[in-house]
Amino acid sequence: MSDKRSVSEKPQPGSLEFTEELIRWRAYQLYEQRGWEEGHELDDWLQAEAEISGKKPGESAPVAKRKANSATAA
Repeated sequence: MSDKRSVSEKPQPGSLEFTEELIRWRAYQLYEQRGWEEGHELDDWLQAEAEISGKKPGESAPVAKRKANSATAA
C-alpha cells in the first residue's frame, strides 16, 4: 500500500501540508495587496507564516535578516 496521496486529495486539516497551503495562500494574498510587486517573497512568506502560526511577525524576522546579512557579506 502506498503513502502517496492522489493529486485530487486535499491536505488534512492540522497536517504540515495543510499548514503550508494556508501559508502559501496568505502569502499570495499579501503579494496581491502589494499590487503584484516582486522582490518581497520572503517577507510575504514570513508574515503569512507568523499570521497562521499565531506568532508576531517580528519573531521570524531575525532569521531572514541573518540570511540577508550573510548573503551580502559574502
